Amino acid sequence: MQRTSFGDMACSIARTLDVIGEPWSPLILRDVWVGMNRFDQIQADLGISRKVLTERLGYLVDRGILSRRPYDQRPRHEYVLTEQGTELLEMLMVMVAWGDRWLAGEAGPPVLYRHHTCGEISHATLTCAHCGAPMHPGDIDLLPGPGAAQ
Repeated sequence: MQRTSFGDMACSIARTLDVIGEPWSPLILRDVWVGMNRFDQIQADLGISRKVLTERLGYLVDRGILSRRPYDQRPRHEYVLTEQGTELLEMLMVMVAWGDRWLAGEAGPPVLYRHHTCGEISHATLTCAHCGAPMHPGDIDLLPGPGAAQ
């Protein structure tokens, strides 16, 4: 089945979904972030088919989210996050905070996140890049930007 392309829409959410909107992609990024950098490691952790994983990794490399780095004399590669991929992790951290709050159940979150700077267990929150105040949907106005559809 052909996947709908959102990349040409004048919407940053749609364009981002075009890159990682397929359900395996965020999980692949998570695995690479935590140190599962080789194909077989990712495949074993996710239980994803080799064909689908090959397609997803290729797509993420083509989009500049991951890069391939050879690790053997044979043509074998490990995958590393690019600058774009690392920034996408920030969005995934916000998803984690939501999932921990609303979906973790009585057992609690499956993973805790310790902040290097203060040493405390915490979660990601959205703050204004200018004043540092919390930023929630009801606290902002949406205005047309320079790339808005005409």
